[in-house]
Amino acid sequence: MYEASSPTATRYFLALSYLGTRYSGWQVQPNAVSVQAALEAALSTILRQKIEVTGCGRTDAGVHARYYVAHFDAAGTLPPTFLNGLNSILPDDIAAHSVRQVPADAHARYDAFERSYEYHIALRKDPFETDTAWLFPQHGKVDFEKMRRVAALLPHYTSFFPFCKTDSGLEHFDCEMKEARWEKRHEAFRWVFHVTANRFLRGMVRLIVGACLNVGLGKIELEDVKTALDMQQPLKKSLSVPPQGLFLTDVKYPY
Repeated sequence: MYEASSPTATRYFLALSYLGTRYSGWQVQPNAVSVQAALEAALSTILRQKIEVTGCGRTDAGVHARYYVAHFDAAGTLPPTFLNGLNSILPDDIAAHSVRQVPADAHARYDAFERSYEYHIALRKDPFETDTAWLFPQHGKVDFEKMRRVAALLPHYTSFFPFCKTDSGLEHFDCEMKEARWEKRHEAFRWVFHVTANRFLRGMVRLIVGACLNVGLGKIELEDVKTALDMQQPLKKSLSVPPQGLFLTDVKYPY
């Protein structure tokens, strides 16, 4: 078991993944199960000291992460068996993949310069994918090319007020979007939305996917999306798709 050999704290970046189905989200919340709380409890146990972690961002209840980064400070040197030991006491739906020492001022959230998400829409019922894709039986009514046009429009903008939850409390709605595209995975009977930006607003990806579907279904027009973005005003009809299809897939740092 780990024994602290020095009172001097060292900062570490921990890469992990988790299935968000049974969690209230990443952030610690009163009277709710969170990924952050589970990770802090496991780290505190294995390192025999109180450990607090800071994540690269918040994920909502039911949202997953294939690649997530958190930082923590710990006294002493991590043992060679650290990852195996941590994984042995973490819940089955959270996995630690790597750990590395970083500068004392490195920050998992503020130093990240790029994040990527995927949203998965299932085109047929599959009992093994209930928690990791949103089943959308009406897909046959959707014009997929119209959804692609909405995605192609997005990187031309730098502010995304129409795709932010109204109670977000943000000072600004600016994002540098580098990619937004739809993919058809025929062999998996699913559609996947890919999006990459320097930051994301609260509920942004799920609202974008909902807007794409509304355009594809003819409930709103591409011009309605363009006008909302041009004027930075709400869409006349919005849809926030369910959380289970959303995955954080990558986070990048300058070091």
